[in-house]
Amino acid sequence: MNVHEYQAKQLLREHGIPVPNGVPVFNVDDARRACDALPGPIWVVKAQIHAGGRGKGGGVKLARSKAEVEELAKKMLGMTLVTEQTGPAGKLVNRLYIEEGVDIRREIYLAMLVDRVSSGITLMVSSEGGVNIEETAHDHPEKIIRIAVNPSVGLQAFQVREVAKKLGGSAVFARNLADFLGKFYKAFVAMDCSMAEINPLVVTGDDRIIALDAKLNFDGNALYRHPTIQALRDITEEAPSEVQASKFDLSYVKLDGDIGCLVNGAGLAMATMDILNYAGGHPANFLDVGGSATTERVTEAFKILVADQVKAIFVNIFGGIMKCDTIANGIVTAARTLDLSIPIVVRMEGTNVELGKKILAESGLAIMAADTMADGAVKAVAAAAQAATATKS
Repeated sequence: MNVHEYQAKQLLREHGIPVPNGVPVFNVDDARRACDALPGPIWVVKAQIHAGGRGKGGGVKLARSKAEVEELAKKMLGMTLVTEQTGPAGKLVNRLYIEEGVDIRREIYLAMLVDRVSSGITLMVSSEGGVNIEETAHDHPEKIIRIAVNPSVGLQAFQVREVAKKLGGSAVFARNLADFLGKFYKAFVAMDCSMAEINPLVVTGDDRIIALDAKLNFDGNALYRHPTIQALRDITEEAPSEVQASKFDLSYVKLDGDIGCLVNGAGLAMATMDILNYAGGHPANFLDVGGSATTERVTEAFKILVADQVKAIFVNIFGGIMKCDTIANGIVTAARTLDLSIPIVVRMEGTNVELGKKILAESGLAIMAADTMADGAVKAVAAAAQAATATKS
């Protein structure tokens, strides 16, 4: 789960991490009141969307008067902000964050993320903080400092000293950095973050360290432990299909292909997308119905796929806890309820597979059976191509 910048900063503030004072605003009147609550003479007006690259996209502006703040608020509220991370469609801006200006002497990039390869946490720091960090990572990866943190012992003092030495700076800066990184690591663990990024982390003229921006991602599987964080969810920032999927405990991520995937198990879902790509197709989604799916959940999954206007659907099931006959009943119910005309390819193996195949065969529906994953992928890609051709003609 993601949160907005102003929400992330409030959470960091609660862990003792210094951030600039700011006020979230939802209309122009709020913007006027924010100016009165924050000291001038410089304010920063920031669009709040769940995407990076706002500065380059025109979503972060300086204002040197209250009238300029008001004018920027009128312009930015309701605008569609397009950045490298939003894609060409962009995202609608329905809230802003107005902050006090900060004396910036230096900008640093700081991030912490779960490293699944090492089963640990990776701390990433660079002296090249700011809007061009992506270019730095691509063109000069040697400028990114990476520190592997063992979660069993946590961030160690010698690791902090190593970072401070590589960044350079005064003794005061080194002490302040040590304090900041210690609190940052504790906050990361305490909130069950999967990623925390501060870009830029700024050093002021008197060597204070402040999080000028903040982006937090949380492990969805741990949100039950954090109801206050869960309450920060903004569903307007999510794809409607993903919001609908979450209501039925479906693990769903929308992609930009045209072949819908309905799979049980995250690993199999990933493999299904890979094999579709290998066969020359393009998956429209990641969709894991889980090991305890019901006929109702399978039907809802089909509704989501149909709403995404896919050209074909590839159902790939390995029955363990999830029985093949349950999936088969869900497919039949969904096809009849939704009056599906989209080609459906089904590959099944595992528990009650013969019963599942029998249910599909006797349904009278035009469902293509596949013997293997590869066979199913080839048939799904061909069906999608044929449907696309028919649509054009």
